[in-house]
Amino acid sequence: MRAQSPTLSFMSSDPRHPAPGALPGLTLAALGVVYGDIGTSPLYALKEVFHGGHVAPTPANLLGVLSLIFWTITVIVSLKYVLLILRADNNGEGGLIAMLALATAAVKDRPALRRVLMTVGLFGTAIFYGDGVITPAMSVLGAVEGIDVYAPQYHEAILPLALIVLTGLFAVQRFGTGGIGKAFGPVMLVWFLTLVALGVPQILRNPSVLAAVNPAHALDFFLAHKLVAFVALGAVVLVVTGGEALYADLGHFGKRPIRWAWYGIVMPALVINYFGQGAMLMHAPETVKNPFFSLAPAWAEIPLFLLATAAAVIASQALITAAFSITKQAMQLGLLPRMAIKHTSVRDTGQIYVPFINWGLYVFIVLAVGLFKSASALAGAYGIAVTIDMTITTVMTFFVLRYGWKYPAAGALLATGFFFAIDVTFLGSNLLKLLLGGWFPLVIGAGMFTLMLTWVQGRRLMRMRMRDEAIELEPFLEAIFVSPPLRVPGTAVFLSAETGATPTALLHNLKHNKVLHEQNLFVTVTHHDVPWIGFDRRCEVDSLGHDCWRVVLNFGFKNDPDVPEALKLLTGRGVALEEMETSYFLSRDTVIPTFGSGMAMWREKVFASMHRNAAGVADFLNLPSNRIVELGAKVEI
Repeated sequence: MRAQSPTLSFMSSDPRHPAPGALPGLTLAALGVVYGDIGTSPLYALKEVFHGGHVAPTPANLLGVLSLIFWTITVIVSLKYVLLILRADNNGEGGLIAMLALATAAVKDRPALRRVLMTVGLFGTAIFYGDGVITPAMSVLGAVEGIDVYAPQYHEAILPLALIVLTGLFAVQRFGTGGIGKAFGPVMLVWFLTLVALGVPQILRNPSVLAAVNPAHALDFFLAHKLVAFVALGAVVLVVTGGEALYADLGHFGKRPIRWAWYGIVMPALVINYFGQGAMLMHAPETVKNPFFSLAPAWAEIPLFLLATAAAVIASQALITAAFSITKQAMQLGLLPRMAIKHTSVRDTGQIYVPFINWGLYVFIVLAVGLFKSASALAGAYGIAVTIDMTITTVMTFFVLRYGWKYPAAGALLATGFFFAIDVTFLGSNLLKLLLGGWFPLVIGAGMFTLMLTWVQGRRLMRMRMRDEAIELEPFLEAIFVSPPLRVPGTAVFLSAETGATPTALLHNLKHNKVLHEQNLFVTVTHHDVPWIGFDRRCEVDSLGHDCWRVVLNFGFKNDPDVPEALKLLTGRGVALEEMETSYFLSRDTVIPTFGSGMAMWREKVFASMHRNAAGVADFLNLPSNRIVELGAKVEI
């Protein structure tokens, strides 16, 4: 579920159709942004399969596990994401929110089904934050634990060092990621080449390991171990954590660079390294404690440790950046309250920093490191969030195929049913880890889901109450112009949540100031469930007479809402705006929880608190701070 990339410096103007010379640069950039998470899986994935001693690292078992790893990567990433899911783009954008928008639009004539899909999508978005906590903690700990192989006497330094790395990573977020982002691609290219360099010598030493490409070995492993093999799937799935990033970053790089990077570099490097680890374990099973770092010769220990830590930081950065972008998109779709957003680049609007999310993630990551203390313990918590999101993505894809693209039911089921069965199998295996740490991301996800659902339902109750009490705008204007108030120079822009309703700010302005401006714009800002809306469809305007206009401004969930900039499009359409003579009137609503048919009282109080602490609408809509007039109102829900 990734979204905005740390750097767009390699991108062409339209990544869906890159310029001929841009493809290599886009492919290199995709290595750093898209594949950081899945690229660091060799640090811990194979180790966790054999952790605990339930599966002995015998040659037969190694071939079975490697076969499972190879076919898991092939089926889930190469077939599901690269061949199928990448086709389901929303105007060139990907990710769970884009897929949710596609699926709900496809079933818009089925309200009950649309509500179910919206709820499922909300939960998937919420559970992403659990993944956003576990991934940085797991990646950084997995890298730093190389100390145990190279210098076990410094074992006690692992946790402090991991916390220092994580603290530094979150502390630099406010400065933006543009500078360091340019190095992500080259560093990850070195990382994947290193994976190959570490794996090839071991495979040449024991080429029989290549037999694992035969799926019969995976089947034999299941027949021999049954329940233990099913449990092992909870560790095997670690090899594809981060695979969903292929779809989530679709809008930044396009399909071709993502596919080129996967088939040409990432998949071969991962398979070679896993097979290299397996080949080493066949003749040195004692290295099972940390097979990745055991691959390196003595002279390469320190460089590999530093490179692994850098790769883990890059993988973590991709999750953090994605969390910022997902939060922004969720806010614009009305799924989360407004939060302060800081743009860290004057050139790339996608580079943003959300302080509340940044430090919220940091607190929970520190808590995770303190609670679990090792990558192996965290492996119990890792995988549940990822497999839930993978399953939800598959379900959403079915509805896009069936109702959006009008595939026959049998065709849509055939295209998604096989992947759904695989996803559910992995999810079932991960649920066995519920008491071993799997509860941790689920608690985070459930908390976020509760907050998001409370916000969505609370806003709906507010809209219903305000709609019930609203006065229609056109009859109201006709009435006041029978005996018009004093008209004062300038333009008044009244922000209204409902098109056609009289803004509360206008009523208060007339009541207390007893004046009306020469020009009056009644503006409603609408966020749509598509990523981008161009300037040609940004602004809709209707004249109401008496120099009054009703204006609707349309934004996609990845557009930056800028009301003053959008209103400039009214030039030449009968509205003359002077920037320094325009005032913006807002209504600051105070929510009053009451007993009744709304939500439970505790949820209404939570919603009231969220509404009260939400960032100001003026900043969210980029209104000039020196020309804002706010008038208060109370709304009972």
